[in-house]
Amino acid sequence: MSKAIRILVLLFILFLIAGGLLAVGIFVLSDGNPVRWVQTELIRLSLSGRQEDLARSVGSDTTDLRFTIDVGDAPRTVAEKLYEQNLILDKDLFVDYLRLEGLDTQIEAGTYFLNQTQTIPQIAHIIIDSRNSSITFRVGEGTRIEEVAEAIDANGLFGFSGQSFLEVARIGFAELPEYAAIFGAPSDASLEGYLLPDTYVLPPSITAIELRDVLLEAFVATIQGQLINDIQAQGWSVHDIVKLASIVEREAVWDEENPTIASVYRNRLDIGMTLDADPTVQYGLQGTRGSWWPQITQADYRNVQSPYNLYLNLGLPPGPIANPGRAAIEGAVYPDETDYYYFQARCDGSGYHNFSQTYEQHLQNSC
Repeated sequence: MSKAIRILVLLFILFLIAGGLLAVGIFVLSDGNPVRWVQTELIRLSLSGRQEDLARSVGSDTTDLRFTIDVGDAPRTVAEKLYEQNLILDKDLFVDYLRLEGLDTQIEAGTYFLNQTQTIPQIAHIIIDSRNSSITFRVGEGTRIEEVAEAIDANGLFGFSGQSFLEVARIGFAELPEYAAIFGAPSDASLEGYLLPDTYVLPPSITAIELRDVLLEAFVATIQGQLINDIQAQGWSVHDIVKLASIVEREAVWDEENPTIASVYRNRLDIGMTLDADPTVQYGLQGTRGSWWPQITQADYRNVQSPYNLYLNLGLPPGPIANPGRAAIEGAVYPDETDYYYFQARCDGSGYHNFSQTYEQHLQNSC
């Protein structure tokens, strides 16, 4: 065999070896699917000049939108839905990116919250993790059930309206007789006072009734144990404590004053004195002045004809006037021991109050 032929044979053998190694490499890199490897490389080549498109979002609106992926939705279907909701600019680019990154088989069904500032890569990495599928919702201290309903609408991520929740909350204990019995609440009472203020992380599939149950169960968890035992030992019902706590919540700016404010009201109750609580007059107006908590005047003390006006009516109001937080509830259960019967906001705008034993001292604290 001539030298030239031997060289050609050697080169051919080396070519076969190199080809085999390449095939093995492709097989390994593609998880045993060389066709997918070729497709991925073609996509990589196609996207190499589209980095600006991948970094571009639809717009600047940061409002979150509900986006639902159903079980079995293919990447193309997901892309169509995103495009229809104006969340991406290019369906093909989205699908190609999923395939390039190996995310097309990792999409998880669920409801996600997306906005127009997010890019294709950002959206792609959100929808592969169902832990990104949740609603953060806050119930504020001292809010009425109507304000909770307004917060639901303002949140914009729930699958039901604030009005739907309000209807459920107003039906209240009529559908929950077991709780009415525990709390000592009338069977026809609403859930005013029992929607515990806190920040909640909720599943997007939650219904109005389920949200009611979450908030109510959070309240139950707050009072159970020593707190409810002490309420009962004092001869109070939970319902009456919540009434008192709701007034304290609306009066106090700083939690540290809750026990002192509560002591004023409990002292007044002990001697049969009207509570003279401004927030109860506000509640009695029922939003008729364009606000749930309007500014009131001394004339309102006499003229607002409502059982909630505690300038005109003895004792506690017919029901809670707001949803008190844990600190206000504890203040109502564990008031300071004082001989105060009056309090008034300090004139320095600090939010703190001056407390007094007599009406004459109270007048001296006027601004």
